Parts: sequence; structure tokens; C-alpha cells
Amino acid sequence: MFWHRTTQYLFTKNTLLGYYALWRLKHFSYKFGIQVSYRTQIGEGFYIGHFSNIVVSDQAIVGKNVNISQGVTIGMASTGDKIGAAVISDDVYIGPGAKLIGKIKVGTNVAIGANAVVTKDVPDNAVVVGVPARIISMKGAREYIIRKAP
Repeated sequence: MFWHRTTQYLFTKNTLLGYYALWRLKHFSYKFGIQVSYRTQIGEGFYIGHFSNIVVSDQAIVGKNVNISQGVTIGMASTGDKIGAAVISDDVYIGPGAKLIGKIKVGTNVAIGANAVVTKDVPDNAVVVGVPARIISMKGAREYIIRKAP
């Protein structure tokens, strides 16, 4: 996250150091298998539980205290009525292997189960699982959020 935020900051200042930071970000992206563009908007408290095989679209918007696990894809749809990428609110847990595809809104305090495929909006406090993802409870993600920003 250091290189993500540094690159984002330096490119807003139009400095050549931004290219060095971008190179470092790409280096670590390949090394750890985590592809998060510097253009992705990410809030405080973003936590990756385990590294490897994580892809986050540069058009995604990620809120505060979002915890993701290995194998998560937050992808962009380029056709259909959900063109774009996900908007994820605060205090969201995304389980291992979960896929969020297209322009969907994930509400606050949501838990997304392992290997769930989310293609529709998820309301606040929901717990979703399955392919395609469906709501199984409204207990939220409070017990799953490991780290929180102050």
C-alpha cells in the first residue's frame, strides 16, 4: 500500500518521481501477485489477509476498513448494463476467491463469502455466498473485519 499511495500522490504532483514509484509498484505487483493500480481509490484501513492472485480494477472504489483475502478479483465489466467496476463501502470483508464483477454497489458492513460471484448490488449488513451470490443473513461483517483504521 505504501507504493500504491506514493505513486498516486506523486502523479497528482506531476513529478518524474512518479515514474520511479510506478516502477516499484509494478515490481511488487509481480513479486507478490497483487495487482492494484495506483488509480484505484482506496480508503484507510485496507487490509490484505494473504497475498497472491489479487486483482483490483483501476475503476473500482474501495472504502475504509475493507479486508480482502487471497484470490479476490474486483473486476470491470465492459459490456451489458453493469459497465464499470464495483463501489465498495466501508467495513466490508471479501472472502478467499470471491469475484465482484461490473458496476455494483456493495453496502456498509457486508461479508462476502469464499468463492462467491457478486454481479448485483449488495445491501448494507448483508452476508452473501454462492454462485451467483445470494443473501443468507443480515448479520454483517463486524466479526470478520480484522483491522480498522482509527
